[in-house]
Amino acid sequence: MNLAEHVERQARRNPKRTAILFEGKRLDYGTLDYCARALAASLVRHGVNPGDRVALYLPNIPAFALAYLATLKAGAIAVSINSIFKWQEVRFIVNDAQPKVLFTTEELLPNVPRPECPSLEHTVLCEGAEPDEIALEDWLAKGDPQFRTRSMAGDDPAALLYSSGTTGTPKGVTLTHANIVSNSRMTAEVVGFRPGDGLALFLPLFHVFGQNFIMNGGFQAGATLVLFRRFVLEAVLESVKRGEITKFFAVPTIYIALLNANLPREALAPVKYYFSAAATMPEEISRRWFDRFGKRVYEGYGLTECSPFACYNHATEHRFGSVGTAVPGFELKIFDEHDNEVPRGQWGEIVIRGPGVMKGYWGKPEDTERALRGGWLHSGDIGRMDEDGYVYIVDRVKDMINVSGFKVWPAEVEQMLYRHPAVKEVAVYGAPDPLKGEQVRVALVLKEGAHATPESIIRYCREMLASYKAPERVDIVTELPKSATGKILKRVLREQASGG
Repeated sequence: MNLAEHVERQARRNPKRTAILFEGKRLDYGTLDYCARALAASLVRHGVNPGDRVALYLPNIPAFALAYLATLKAGAIAVSINSIFKWQEVRFIVNDAQPKVLFTTEELLPNVPRPECPSLEHTVLCEGAEPDEIALEDWLAKGDPQFRTRSMAGDDPAALLYSSGTTGTPKGVTLTHANIVSNSRMTAEVVGFRPGDGLALFLPLFHVFGQNFIMNGGFQAGATLVLFRRFVLEAVLESVKRGEITKFFAVPTIYIALLNANLPREALAPVKYYFSAAATMPEEISRRWFDRFGKRVYEGYGLTECSPFACYNHATEHRFGSVGTAVPGFELKIFDEHDNEVPRGQWGEIVIRGPGVMKGYWGKPEDTERALRGGWLHSGDIGRMDEDGYVYIVDRVKDMINVSGFKVWPAEVEQMLYRHPAVKEVAVYGAPDPLKGEQVRVALVLKEGAHATPESIIRYCREMLASYKAPERVDIVTELPKSATGKILKRVLREQASGG
């Protein structure tokens, strides 16, 4: 077994089919596999052995897929590094994973503190050029395109993807060949990827959503990755207009941005399918999208720790506000704080069991044991399950606000605020309070041309919610802090509140 065999199969069957469309250029499956073999041979020639790590510190460019596949073919482990990380963050991950080789670009190279990363033996530039630096083209030219992909055990690690570190230092999630193969095959089947599909891929490839769900799921089906460096509205709309994108994948903040762009329905008519994950989709946004464009946004749920796809809403019966039911091979339950299952309808922690669940956290046996205790992956997400097995996310455990002993779930307040006609984006979070322990705070962005004051927003909340759920303070801002995937970073807001 080797995850990289999905591209090999496509190269044998349809070598001229486009694997990646990027900035007007097409890379077919035959060429992608040919180059990946040559690069794998160069990795081996430069001392990369099975189980060694190879780091990918790259933006969304075709070289990411190429380096990823070559790493797997060589039997090594692909380590993804967030392309917006700076040198201290890069140093942490490199010294944690200890890769022998790191692929990067001329632009990102200054963020790689090589003297402080003793494991690194080679850095390879995949874009740009620097004197005395190795160029990707050199290793491709000197590699053997007849290289035979190494056979790996299903339990052998294939990839390390680092958690966001919102509650501490990032942890390397170790996903095996069997984890990712099973999850990407199931993704392609459940979502319905087809060889003629064009899959929008502007989400970062270093993240599990872009890497496994879209890239590996797409490769399993022989689809085309319509790759963008990042989400730029005009570029994506032009690609849609040219008929290149048939399936669209995004996080909720991008759907919010598209709704606020007031696009005519026909602007997205060529897109046949929409999907959202990585953060909870506000029900109000999902309903507005359906009303505006006449197509549902299908939702998924999972974690990096389960490869990620575990729950889907839904091929047969979509329900607004839910992330659906467990996908084939997976089981979800709701546990209380003592790891006992709660009755249907009651909230508790979502736990997951299935073939995509990680091998563990890299070099962290205690964290692994805690996360996988009792044979279940403990998600840290709070949710409930109805009688039909549909799961509804309440919020993250760490985001819950304790106001004088009363639990406030930010998602409930946010759902209500998205109904306010002036609100474009919103984040509800907790801040320290000397009397109540914590208080509810709101940071929000107004729609263009809309007007509201902090006082009017607070009054609105008090009219709609129990008094303890209403914010003590509302800040109207021009933008909210976000991760590279577009997820709103409440951690940053909490830190700012604690400092001020």
